[in-house]
Amino acid sequence: MLSWLVSVFRSFGPALAGLWWAFKNQRNLQAHAISTVLVVVFGLGLKIVIWEWCAVVLAMGLVWVAELLNTALEMLADRVTLEREESIRRVKDAAAAAVLMAALAALGVGLVVFAPKLWRLLENVPPPP
Repeated sequence: MLSWLVSVFRSFGPALAGLWWAFKNQRNLQAHAISTVLVVVFGLGLKIVIWEWCAVVLAMGLVWVAELLNTALEMLADRVTLEREESIRRVKDAAAAAVLMAALAALGVGLVVFAPKLWRLLENVPPPP
């Protein structure tokens, strides 16, 4: 049992190494990291409830997964050939589109969760003198 548990923990090593490499080298992933921090700060500040956290965390995770898969596909495609090929371009475009769709879905979740709370805050702000 102990050796099985050790092997499970060791299997996280390559995944963490890949995440760290992608974070250090991929500008878009760094932007997603900044967005993630901002969303968490907003969530804590606006005191979103548990179901809202579930939706927000799932949406953020979807964006991270899409970006990491996009990075992996681009790296693999560049390994196959650096020449301009229509099929490689289409693979890269489709992977980028997946990130775009995930980001738009996350934006939708963010609007549903945060917009009503921000609107209520704005309604309670007294007008300037």
